[in-house]
Amino acid sequence: MKKIMILAAVSATFASAAQAQSSVTLYGLIDAGLTYVSNEANKNSQVSPTGVTNGHSMVGLTGGNLQASRWGLRGAEDLGGGLKAIFTLESGFNVANGKQSVTNTLFNRQAFVGLSDSQYGTFTLGRQYDSVVDYLGPVSAAGSWGGTYLAHRGDNDNLNNTISINNSVKYQSANYAGFSFSGLYGFSNQAGGFANNRAYSVGAGYQNGGLQAGAAYLQIQGVNANANGAVQNLPASATAALPGVQNQRTWGVGASYTFGPAVVGGVFTQTRLQDQIADASVRYNNYEINAHYNLTPALGLGAAYTYTQALRAAPGTTSTNTGAGHWNQFGLQADYALSKRTDLYLEGVLQTGAQNQVGVNVTQVNGTDAPSASKNQYVLTSGIRHRF
Repeated sequence: MKKIMILAAVSATFASAAQAQSSVTLYGLIDAGLTYVSNEANKNSQVSPTGVTNGHSMVGLTGGNLQASRWGLRGAEDLGGGLKAIFTLESGFNVANGKQSVTNTLFNRQAFVGLSDSQYGTFTLGRQYDSVVDYLGPVSAAGSWGGTYLAHRGDNDNLNNTISINNSVKYQSANYAGFSFSGLYGFSNQAGGFANNRAYSVGAGYQNGGLQAGAAYLQIQGVNANANGAVQNLPASATAALPGVQNQRTWGVGASYTFGPAVVGGVFTQTRLQDQIADASVRYNNYEINAHYNLTPALGLGAAYTYTQALRAAPGTTSTNTGAGHWNQFGLQADYALSKRTDLYLEGVLQTGAQNQVGVNVTQVNGTDAPSASKNQYVLTSGIRHRF
């Protein structure tokens, strides 16, 4: 009997050690609520040179109002000496209808495997987020507390991680006294077309006490040039003015500061979309300020303002004086935590544009199904978010 007990204890010890060396975690987030959208163009709306007509309000159950619903698997194996093998598989879905976020793509958000070292950083391969998401997203309202509807028009700068980069290799440095950096390259995977649908990105950040600052750059070349490339599509609302967009360049800087229960932040980004078919381009300049305050440990309040300017260059020129659009966007949010995993939210976003013309000058809050039929559109949403 004594020998049996000793054998069981030894077996349990080895089992515990093996379990500590390798782990797989199931995680996810579900976000659903009721949403009102003003003056949204319906399927029978008419499009004319002067704008979109026949707009109506929409009331319905929507998903991903603050954060896109997703589930995933995250794993790590301890290889010794501070080195680990890691992987992440993450799938986005619409909780309102159960559909995948990207049709026929199971792990549409992230799918990568690699090695991580506590001293030298992390190297991964697969479908991943770029440095703009990593370093500028956390200091913006959309990438922190605000979510989908507070993204800059059409998420043109990808701060709300609308785009994931396929076929990518990525290096993320370790933290060196608060400083870190990253670089990513997404291959075209096309014989004889190395630059046909490729992407690359670099970024750096610094954290010390309450200060968080970052800068990043993203370039995409030959979007949709081949079906197996780095990026298959850009957000339709961001590229409506240039349906043949093939190149994108985005750069930005931002910072936030936390003092007590309050966080204030600001970010500037510029995105240039180039249409090689029409030989035209649009440049978006986004200026954002945001603030969040924990009124109590459970109740948080947030506010954000973004000014977006769009400058369009005529075919065959580099001048941006041939057409312009601009939008003011205001957002307010109240969030109440029922527990560490579950919260209730109420959020309102108003976007007002200078004009309502087809393409670059159409007003549309990010995440809505259709543009406004006037210069204004506002969204009111309330719902529940649960993390597991």
